[in-house]
Amino acid sequence: MTTSRLSAFALAALTTVLAGAGVVLATISGDAGATARFATGATLALPSVVLGTLVAVRRPGSVVGPLLMLVGATAVWVTVDDLYASAVAWRPDLPVPELYVALSQGDWMFLYVPAALLMLVFPDGRLPGRRWRWAVAGLLVVPTLFMLISVFDPDPYRPPFEAVPHPFRLPESYLPVLRTAAVALLPVFLGLLIGSAAAVVLRYRRTTEEVARAQLKWLALGAACLPLTLLLCWAGYLFFDGPEPALIGLAATALTIPVATAIAVLRHDLYDIDRAISAAVTYGLVTALLLGFYTAASFLVGLGTGRSSPVAAAAGTAICAAALSPLRVRLQRWVDRRFYPARQAVLSAVEELRDRTHAGQAQPEELEATLRTALRDPALRVGYRLPGTSGLVDAAGAPVDPGDAFVARVRLGGHDIGAIVRGGAGTRELLREAATAGALLIEVVRLRIEVSRALDEAEASRTRLLHTGYEERRRLERDLHDGAQQRLVSLGMAIRLAQRHLDDGTVDVDGLFDQWVAELASAVTELRQIAHGLRPSSLDDGLGNALSMLAGKVPVPVTLDVAADVAADDLPDDVAMTAYYVASEAMTNAVKHAGLAAIGVRVSRADDRVTVRVSDDGPGGAEIRPGTGLAGLVDRVQAAGGTLRLSSPAGGGTLVEAVLPCAS
Repeated sequence: MTTSRLSAFALAALTTVLAGAGVVLATISGDAGATARFATGATLALPSVVLGTLVAVRRPGSVVGPLLMLVGATAVWVTVDDLYASAVAWRPDLPVPELYVALSQGDWMFLYVPAALLMLVFPDGRLPGRRWRWAVAGLLVVPTLFMLISVFDPDPYRPPFEAVPHPFRLPESYLPVLRTAAVALLPVFLGLLIGSAAAVVLRYRRTTEEVARAQLKWLALGAACLPLTLLLCWAGYLFFDGPEPALIGLAATALTIPVATAIAVLRHDLYDIDRAISAAVTYGLVTALLLGFYTAASFLVGLGTGRSSPVAAAAGTAICAAALSPLRVRLQRWVDRRFYPARQAVLSAVEELRDRTHAGQAQPEELEATLRTALRDPALRVGYRLPGTSGLVDAAGAPVDPGDAFVARVRLGGHDIGAIVRGGAGTRELLREAATAGALLIEVVRLRIEVSRALDEAEASRTRLLHTGYEERRRLERDLHDGAQQRLVSLGMAIRLAQRHLDDGTVDVDGLFDQWVAELASAVTELRQIAHGLRPSSLDDGLGNALSMLAGKVPVPVTLDVAADVAADDLPDDVAMTAYYVASEAMTNAVKHAGLAAIGVRVSRADDRVTVRVSDDGPGGAEIRPGTGLAGLVDRVQAAGGTLRLSSPAGGGTLVEAVLPCAS
């Protein structure tokens, strides 16, 4: 077991013993106030002991944990000492060791030593340099000397120990020297405490490691409750004629310092510390200004209306509110520039880009480069989420894969419109603020990408439709040339040949007429088939009838559900024909790729929209690929002003859904 853990267990045992002694003394003592002070002190010391133990266990090589525990143990010792004095006052027959009483007269300095040592070795458990060993020695020697000098002080002890005899006495000639030495030790000790606090500042300025700087900031944030205590004391004298509210600040300090220390050592990246410090400084300054304005206003107005006049208080409050309302935003910016420069840089850069974009001097697509510069993160990415998609794309439309990086979602109007993907810098809270600040720019870029894609798709669809039209025309020409046209030409030649031989009696006229009629019938049949390919004749009796005839030709079970207002012959011809071809192509694909799977066809109408849904319970896996029938359907549906959606997960069947506009 490491020395740090042994120290932690020893301090935990010592604190437990002290707390147990306090419980015994509280039982003996009849002073309810002293018992309440002990309970309060022990409760406030508990976070230091518990969190110090946690730090000692998690970081066994550092003395930060044991020192944090010692801070709590010292606080418990002070409350037990006060409780012991109350118990002696209540029970004079209790034993009172003379040496203990003598030493306790000057032991108050040791209350500050653990916190000072903690500042010297924070956050890595090592001193800032070899010269700082003298500071450690001074923090241990000066309180010891002061306590020993106090032992020889002949003045009566504090109550209730006035009757306790002094165990040590010196000649009167030595007393002035000892008292002078004791007084001289006070500024030395104060200098040591200031030097310990200065060590934190010095270490922050020297280090270039982001982790160490963040840990030191956490400690500074925990100590921010000390100036809060002064503000509360000021407010107490202003409103309650006493310093009682300062006790709240002391209690908060006893909680925030151990919490901040534990977070700094174990989870320094738990929260954006720069943001927390900026907020604390801003609200601290606002509170100080508020108290200052209120004090001045109350004093000035009170000169004419009386010190306790409610008119003075009301006037002071009104002046404070009017003065601080426009000042807070400027104060926040001023604080951010000094304590949270990254936030100020990001928000200023985004605001400047918005202004330049509005003036036509920049493009919103520059947001990614702007954030990279402001955050000093060249790997940062800005992704845009297009409607109906789950992934992210960049400003050029290429996919953005966040991987394991932190993603700050960008929301606008309750919808996810994009995200900021962290590269290697920037805290989560700062990226979330950047996402909020840049939401409008991201929305503009997202809409531009969507419009650009729609235009590209429309151009590609138009090209495909033209190509399909040319191919269809060539097919019709070929079918007419090879089919009906050849039959009609052949029929014309046969008629001309028969005309030349009618007079010589060598032609069987009845047989020729039968042959010509058959040829004409075949030509008519072929022409009807070609015409059916252009527009199914079954649509003459309505879409419902056409789909029923189509379903009857499919070799697998088809469940057909056509709404009554669709089955009737009241749809525009182009809408009915498009719906027919959607159902035909989808059923053909289902038969070809889904095997003997059942097919469901449902056609419904809602207001000015007709929806065609064709589903099967086959293996799925269908895709819209260029040159396929489904790709042609997409073009046909889009040309009609509608949309087509394909859902075909592997093993989950296939659904083809087309929504067509149908203005009544």
